[in-house]
Amino acid sequence: MGQMMPVEFQGFSLEFILIFGSALLVFAVLASRISSFTGVPALLIFLGLGMLAGSEGPGGVPFENYAVAFAVGSVCLSFVLFDGGLRTSWSGVRPILRVGTALSVISTVVTGVVTGLFAHYVLGLSLLGGLLLGAIVSSTDAAAVFSILRSKNLSLRGKLKQVLEFEAGSNDPVAIFLTLSILSLITAESTGVFAIALFFVKQAGLGLLFGYAGAEGIRFLMNRAGIEYEALYGVLMVGLVLMVFSITAYLGGSGFLAVYITGLMLGRRDYLHKASITRFIDGVAWMSQITIFLVLGLLVFPSNLILVWKEGLLLAVFMMFIARPLSVFVATPGKSLERRARLFVSWVGLRGAAPIILATLPWSLGLPNAEYYFNLVFFIVLISVVAQGISIPWVASKLKVTEPLLEEPALEKAELGQLLPPGYVPIDATMTFETSTKDLRIVDLQLPEGVLLTSIERDGRFIVPQGSTVVEAGDRIRGFAQESSVDELKTIFGRTRKLKTL
Repeated sequence: MGQMMPVEFQGFSLEFILIFGSALLVFAVLASRISSFTGVPALLIFLGLGMLAGSEGPGGVPFENYAVAFAVGSVCLSFVLFDGGLRTSWSGVRPILRVGTALSVISTVVTGVVTGLFAHYVLGLSLLGGLLLGAIVSSTDAAAVFSILRSKNLSLRGKLKQVLEFEAGSNDPVAIFLTLSILSLITAESTGVFAIALFFVKQAGLGLLFGYAGAEGIRFLMNRAGIEYEALYGVLMVGLVLMVFSITAYLGGSGFLAVYITGLMLGRRDYLHKASITRFIDGVAWMSQITIFLVLGLLVFPSNLILVWKEGLLLAVFMMFIARPLSVFVATPGKSLERRARLFVSWVGLRGAAPIILATLPWSLGLPNAEYYFNLVFFIVLISVVAQGISIPWVASKLKVTEPLLEEPALEKAELGQLLPPGYVPIDATMTFETSTKDLRIVDLQLPEGVLLTSIERDGRFIVPQGSTVVEAGDRIRGFAQESSVDELKTIFGRTRKLKTL
């Protein structure tokens, strides 16, 4: 009676799967502390845990379903991109929008094409096969860069951080578009430049359109949902992000671009419970990153990586010293970036989750040499993270592009509710009744003890309330109150509109 239902998957009981999965998750979270202390990218730690748990590691878990890995990876990546957009400061993006866009589009395309041609002429892959490989590995991951610098108590000077963040957040959709375009040529689903151009317009156009529309719709719903429990707003956001991603992709647009734009737009707008939702989504994004790398680590066979080490090392070195620097210099001509910043950006083009996720696509489509592509891409990512990741502090120091890391004041990180005494809650209410008294003052409302009103919004104007301030129907009143007084305040202000926490 005390045991669970006898459900099995690939010979493993449900209990074993839950124990193993939860242990992996716990170890991954705890292992992230190693990244904080040593500067080793968390990506590498999560991948390593996945490989140890896989069929050739001590865990011995067999997992070879590339279609499932791509599906899980895509959903998880959508949350990572949304979180990246949500946390990007628009005031920081605006000055670097031109150079950031150039890097995310031009640099990604140049990297893909140059790497593809190198793979074709040097490794002997077919032209389309080489270009497919180049497209798969063309995007970058800046999170590891900031994690490594933070572990050394360093931060990037000037606008470098914003440039790298924007490039990494927006170049994944470009790499995905390139990969899908070349796959469509290989599988003969589309032919000619016109078909690819039309595909790009549809992907980018719908991605931008649904990204903007999604942000406006989400903001509207968040402010008017009237959900009683604050914690459910984070759950609602997860569902809405998935809707934006899936609807855009279903209609032929770039779901990844859509969720990034949605996050970027929501990051610069105010809406109900924004601070708590942002923290919740950050947790979802971390969970997604851990899931991506654990699943991809499970998928790889370390013995197969040894078979491609020569080609992988050759490609990784070519990308680090030729393809990436060339693409950055092409994308940032003149004085769009000063010389030292350009050199640093050239070196920190670390590869992350997106290339490995995209490398599962050829296998899912049943293309020849699909396993070769996956192993090659996995090896390139490992070399990139290890070689470039370890050298980042030294390179940054030599180029003098860092400064001491200054933590933000704790007050700026605190949410309003955290600053209140125990038992107090923020209130936001609207006077919903017509009063027969012409000049009804705040003092006449006979508010409960412990209520502090901070502002009255009337016809777009804000009034600092005092006891003699006259209130009118339609006034939006904000302040603090003891939680035990909320029901009484609902009666005073009117029952038509519920009192809401800020």
